[in-house]
Amino acid sequence: MSTVDETLTPAADGAASGYRAHRTLSFGTEFRRQLTRRRTQWTLALLALLPVALYIAFTVGAGDSNTDSGSDSPNAFALADVGTVSAANFTLFALLVSSGFLLVVVFALFNGDTVAGEAGWGSLRYLLATPVPRGRLLAVKYAVGLVYSLIAMAILTVASLVVGTLAYGWKPLSAPLGGEVAATDAFWRILAVAGYLTVTLLVVASLALLMSVSTDAPLAAVGGAVMLQIVSNILNAVTALGDIRDVLPTRYSQAWLGLLSTPVQTDEMVRGIVTSLAYAVVFSVWAFIHFQRKDITS
Repeated sequence: MSTVDETLTPAADGAASGYRAHRTLSFGTEFRRQLTRRRTQWTLALLALLPVALYIAFTVGAGDSNTDSGSDSPNAFALADVGTVSAANFTLFALLVSSGFLLVVVFALFNGDTVAGEAGWGSLRYLLATPVPRGRLLAVKYAVGLVYSLIAMAILTVASLVVGTLAYGWKPLSAPLGGEVAATDAFWRILAVAGYLTVTLLVVASLALLMSVSTDAPLAAVGGAVMLQIVSNILNAVTALGDIRDVLPTRYSQAWLGLLSTPVQTDEMVRGIVTSLAYAVVFSVWAFIHFQRKDITS
């Protein structure tokens, strides 16, 4: 009678009996692993404390109210002028000042450190030798990166609402160009703004993923994704480019300001969503194709 353990015998395809590719590197395992990292903890903590810092800045600078927006459309200065009117105004200002750079870095960090971080530590080849299929490894890491990006956006939004409510009360939203939006309606508009910003930042997340599978240096992956946003913003400011600017990934990054008008204007938001999703799909597919063909040496 054979005494060989059947679980160790090879299957017909050469794999060990009992091996299931879909059971390797589970989402929960990767999620908990990333949560224990200092960069994750510090990043989320920073976003939670940012509204407190903004409140202190508003309080300290309350005596200097000579800022002039110099524009007939909602912008950072105009929102700052009414940023202390209500919790809704405070939250929208926090989202506006964060979306230009801070949230870009956060989305790039959570998604650009996915594969490049493993390669930098020299553990990527051991993960693939476990064996974890390349497609599954990248999909799980990308999913975890996106989830943490969503958590970061949620923490900033919720923290801003809490701090704003405690400091300024839950009152109607005061639009920068005049008029008010009921408090309940303002809440849903804030959620729409946060959702729209998340969609536009998918461009950063997907490019960071592509950079992550193309380099062994996490900083290069994160920096490359951030650089795209900076260059795109610079080009978007060059009016001489005309309609060419419409294809830039940051062209409609502030289209959500249309939610502050009455009636609500969403035409540019729709264009922004379509443009952002198109870039995100292209960069994501490119990343998966490149990773499948890449030689793993670290």
